[in-house]
Amino acid sequence: MTLLDRAALRGDVLEAATRLLGCTVEADTPEGTVSVRLVEVEAYRGADDPASHCFRGRTPRNAVMFGPPGHLYVYFVYGMHFCANVSCLDDGEPGAVLLRGGEVTSDLATAHARRPTARRHADLARGPARLASLLGLDRARSGVDVTDPLSPVRVLERPRVDGGLVRTGPRVGVAAAHERPWRFWVDGSPAVSTYRPGRGDPAVTVGEDHAPVRGNRRASAT
Repeated sequence: MTLLDRAALRGDVLEAATRLLGCTVEADTPEGTVSVRLVEVEAYRGADDPASHCFRGRTPRNAVMFGPPGHLYVYFVYGMHFCANVSCLDDGEPGAVLLRGGEVTSDLATAHARRPTARRHADLARGPARLASLLGLDRARSGVDVTDPLSPVRVLERPRVDGGLVRTGPRVGVAAAHERPWRFWVDGSPAVSTYRPGRGDPAVTVGEDHAPVRGNRRASAT
């Protein structure tokens, strides 16, 4: 087991996001260890990113985003779901990468036991809420060091994804800075979520709760 080097997360959030693609997230759960290969992530920065939780400064809620790098930042959204991020940038500089989607690499029976409503293997961790649920990433896990071998959640280093397979496009469901192509995914993976514009995106013609489903917008490969 080779853990991801913390230094790999100290660069810019875009570099950290592409480095996390293809890495394995491994979590200890009551049903056993569950692992996913990351195939979709989103980058969020600090004072220059109005879509980021730390845009307006440091609070008890977002303190993990201010470093040090390599720690989980978990938040609750819509009063229903948890979403998990990995902090990056140097200590004191806010930034994190949202873990949006993964392909299960551990025992599938265990994974389906944790997410019995998933109809397909690809749906087990497709989208940030499903990924967090599968891996048991909740507030109790917020702040854990994913580069520590004794941590209940670990990020394992894997070879970089071939640059020809990496796609980039708008972040999903955000209103502010919706034009930034800061979402990265592995082309062809069935675990990549469907693109949905957020409120404020010029493409949106109805409310967010009823936003039309759009296919992934593809820009040049990184």
